[in-house]
Amino acid sequence: MADKTEQGEKDASGTVPENVAAALAAGDLTTADLPREAVGTRAYRLAPLSQEALDAAIHTDRALDPLTFLPDMDVLGGGMFDRVLDAAEAYDPSAVTAADVRRVLAEDTVGPEDFGVLLAPAAEPYLEQMAVRAQRERARWFGANVQFFTPLYIANYCENRCVYCGFNCASDIRRAQLNEAEIIAELDAIAATGQEEILLLTGEDPQRSSVDYIARACELAAERFRTVGVEVYPANVADYARLRAAGVDYVTVFQETYDPVRYGKLHLRGRKRIMPYRFEAQERALRGGMRGVAFAPLLGLADFRRDALACGLHAWEIQRAYPAAEISFSCPRMRPAKGGVVPHAPHVSERQLMQVICAYRIFMPFAGITVSSRESARFRDHAAVITATKVSAGVSTGVGEHTHQADEGDDQFEIADTRDLPTMCAAMRRMGLEPVMNDHVLV
Repeated sequence: MADKTEQGEKDASGTVPENVAAALAAGDLTTADLPREAVGTRAYRLAPLSQEALDAAIHTDRALDPLTFLPDMDVLGGGMFDRVLDAAEAYDPSAVTAADVRRVLAEDTVGPEDFGVLLAPAAEPYLEQMAVRAQRERARWFGANVQFFTPLYIANYCENRCVYCGFNCASDIRRAQLNEAEIIAELDAIAATGQEEILLLTGEDPQRSSVDYIARACELAAERFRTVGVEVYPANVADYARLRAAGVDYVTVFQETYDPVRYGKLHLRGRKRIMPYRFEAQERALRGGMRGVAFAPLLGLADFRRDALACGLHAWEIQRAYPAAEISFSCPRMRPAKGGVVPHAPHVSERQLMQVICAYRIFMPFAGITVSSRESARFRDHAAVITATKVSAGVSTGVGEHTHQADEGDDQFEIADTRDLPTMCAAMRRMGLEPVMNDHVLV
């Protein structure tokens, strides 16, 4: 570890910048130039920084090295990050043939070595056969049940600059954070609709939306709902243990993309820029006592086939390491967002999205699959019949919009399916599915 001075830390060449914080803020220095310790083939840990230098790096575009953990971040290691990214880079979907697809669909189980076959262009003409297989697996593991939940956004402040997101720190939107009374009002309004599962969300700003703030919201939610999930910034193991004690059951983290080059170009500022820390979030959550974790790339940010492959392998690795964990996938595509732009974003069609969802089901038949209100009502209805096991209803992506008493924060993205819970339940029943508000009893 490099010796510290009053001015800052030595960089990799042994030179001590006169002021690390000023150099980072000016763009004359990045954290990749500072002392780093390898914690894998791809990932590193940064030497300790002063708080001033750390703050300057977090709030400056491209100052953070995307593959380097910050000093205050838990590092798990173990090689999973390297294995998943290496597999995604080696994957050549164009090499898959129709014969490969027929062979894999004829197998009783599909292993990680054959998962990519189902994601390849050669599998697209076999989508009907994939759907039949996926529907059979869904019925085997989940019956006709389809579970409901709704999200509640309690804050939209964010320190990150993700170029595609409406919440990003450079976006000119109305910011808001609910206080305790407003959170209670929102929770009560949602509970009155009959929902029994809620997902609490914030923007990613640990200073404004602290772990204690989120934990208190979760305590209030656990008093009113049987199942509580969170989709907030990645946290350390101790933080997840705090949230688990507050009543949280599961954690959802979108990796966004598993392409490290694309990841660095899309995430310019904030702690989210640190790719391996985000990758290890689900494992930290399980170590903190959570009973379930959800995985997702945001399809359309990069090559969706490689991202879906990496996501499936990531979930498979976690399931092997934590066999008691409840594993699930979310399957979001890019949606328009105020202030969000993705240059050269590849389009993902509905057929391609269905191919991904069916591939997930065939590869990990026991995993939950969520299709959110980003998708149309027609698509979600078909997905629920074939393979999806969880859908949202009565959705708002703005802060305080369930009661309109605190309707102050702009939406994160536009939704496509605006149906409320009774309408959704009726639609599911017409298709022979059984709406479920809660599927477990904790003892």
